[in-house]
Amino acid sequence: MKTKKWYRITNLSDTEVDIFIYDQIGQDFWGDGISAKQFVTDLQDIKAAKINLHINSPGGAVFDGYAIYNSLRSHNAEIHVVIDGIAASIASVIAMVGDTIEMPKNAMMMIHDPAGIVMGTANDMRKTAASLDKIKLGIVSAYQDQTDLDDGKIAGLMTDETWMTAAEAVAMGFAASVTEP
Repeated sequence: MKTKKWYRITNLSDTEVDIFIYDQIGQDFWGDGISAKQFVTDLQDIKAAKINLHINSPGGAVFDGYAIYNSLRSHNAEIHVVIDGIAASIASVIAMVGDTIEMPKNAMMMIHDPAGIVMGTANDMRKTAASLDKIKLGIVSAYQDQTDLDDGKIAGLMTDETWMTAAEAVAMGFAASVTEP
């Protein structure tokens, strides 16, 4: 068993591994959160045929989330996602990596437009807005691969900051099944 402050990998057998992501995505100033660099390094050591990915995260840094999502996506294992509490923001994107996605009926998912902080001139603001629009395209793509909703519908849900119960997430294709808590 490999233990980290912000996530845990547990070998259940030679063929099955549990990964728990229970913190923000990306490290903050104090070192809290999930570093994509460390996560990807640890993921490369996993040779199991099945990964059970448990998520309870408020989200965080988009590019750390993209790196985690892409590394899981390229892994050879079947990935079963369980949203144990919440998959919000970029954590909801990571959840889309699942070959199957389940949510207990009291779990939640939240999606929204990417956000950022900028200081500077009006031109700096416009550049940041253009960058956020490009980032949104990548997020929409991950949701569309899982849900089969069209780009416009997903973009609208993101702009509205949509909070979904497990049943709502299943109805829209963001999850496959609702389980008991």
